[in-house]
Amino acid sequence: MRIAVCIKQVPDTTEVAIDEEKGILKREGVDSRMNPYDLYGLETALRLKEKFGGEVIVISMGPPQAAAVIKEAYAMGADTGFLLSDRKFAGADTLATAYTLAKGIKKLGTLDLIITGMQTTDGDTAQVGPGIAEYLGWPHISYVTKIVDSSDSSLTVTTDMLDTIETQKIELPALITVAKDINRPRLLSYKLKCATQNKEVKILNYKDLAGEEEVFFGLDGSPTQVERIFPPQRNCQQELWQGEPQELANRLVAKLKELRFI
Repeated sequence: MRIAVCIKQVPDTTEVAIDEEKGILKREGVDSRMNPYDLYGLETALRLKEKFGGEVIVISMGPPQAAAVIKEAYAMGADTGFLLSDRKFAGADTLATAYTLAKGIKKLGTLDLIITGMQTTDGDTAQVGPGIAEYLGWPHISYVTKIVDSSDSSLTVTTDMLDTIETQKIELPALITVAKDINRPRLLSYKLKCATQNKEVKILNYKDLAGEEEVFFGLDGSPTQVERIFPPQRNCQQELWQGEPQELANRLVAKLKELRFI
């Protein structure tokens, strides 16, 4: 079974600088890590590989330093890694990101399954996985919490739809997005880390993907634009109240009404 896993490098902090003019995060010089949800997707792929054999390929889009998360995936057991990296990819919205990843995935050859995390911690839209499937014309299921049964031609999974837990069967090739409940990701292997420290991360740039099409790449190809982005203002003002419980309760209710919280 050949499985592609989409992974992303995200900021490892809430203290992220913002380019207010372009409406994007400034990622340069910020400590980063693999998107936590993607760890569950990678673990799912590795377990399927252990059952059926085959290959796990990771693919990411980002600046050159995003190769670090592909190296991390190697240390968990991924076989091959691709990084889509070009200035023309920068500032992409979810549609342009899904489009670029779909173009990159087409370069990977025949696949049986694509797995993505449910969402990313820096965007939280949960739109990119299904968007990739739509561009590829593949069936897809989101919010997968368990693989009930699997074969080399289909998967039976449960999905958490908030109000209901559904069991669905999907024929391969297909795409699934996985939630945190699906498994517990393994730790990085020091042995694999040493063995793969010089392993190649294959880079695909704009010229590799564009061909004759120049549709939805980067900020210029994004149909949605951020009108304004800014860090939340911090309010450190404090009031210390003393008194009897009933008096304090009444005062709290009055304050909440003043602030229009209730």
